[in-house]
Amino acid sequence: MKRTLFKTGDGSYTLHIPEWDEQYHSKHGAIAEALHVFIKEGLYHWFSKNKETEVSILEIGFGTGLNALLTFLETEKNPFKVHYTGVEAYPLEIGEIVKLNYTSLLNASEKIFLTMHHSPWEQISSISENFQLTKQQKFFSEINSENSFNLIYFDAFGIRVQPELWTEEIFKKMYTALNPNGALVTYAANGNARRAMQTVGFEVERLSGPPGKKEMLRGTKI
Repeated sequence: MKRTLFKTGDGSYTLHIPEWDEQYHSKHGAIAEALHVFIKEGLYHWFSKNKETEVSILEIGFGTGLNALLTFLETEKNPFKVHYTGVEAYPLEIGEIVKLNYTSLLNASEKIFLTMHHSPWEQISSISENFQLTKQQKFFSEINSENSFNLIYFDAFGIRVQPELWTEEIFKKMYTALNPNGALVTYAANGNARRAMQTVGFEVERLSGPPGKKEMLRGTKI
């Protein structure tokens, strides 16, 4: 499937899929969206509710690696450790990755970012003392973890182009994968997605969304 470089509203790049008219990140700002949804309302929300020094994160849609990079950068500033698992059925080519401008905009290490993408699939890689990465190449429907994660970054393509990723079946897998009191955050605010999350047991909150979106969702496993 063809992918083209797309400059978003905050100056950061994402990849555009012409066939779907869909981007990997928000056209209003790739970095801005990720910081708001996954770092602020995900990572820091979880630490504010749980007085721990380690967190286990599952990312649904590893994609460009932006969410992993931003999470890694937080471990450079804070005394906590992250065990990060990224699931991706269709990994990007390294030639696409090197065109992204995240490290320059974030004043981050290009070497670290590329190490994440070069790290072998299905193996644990120590990116730093405080950040451990495992990439798994499989479909989201193949996830069968139980009580394994504290936090899920649900960053799948939108319900308009892949409605099968926003069903009760998928959210049940997410609920099962989380530890009690674990949380799932997503940029989406679609009513069908919200109802599917509630049906499988999530306590769902509507939160203020990132630039260009009125709302987003966070679900907690009670």
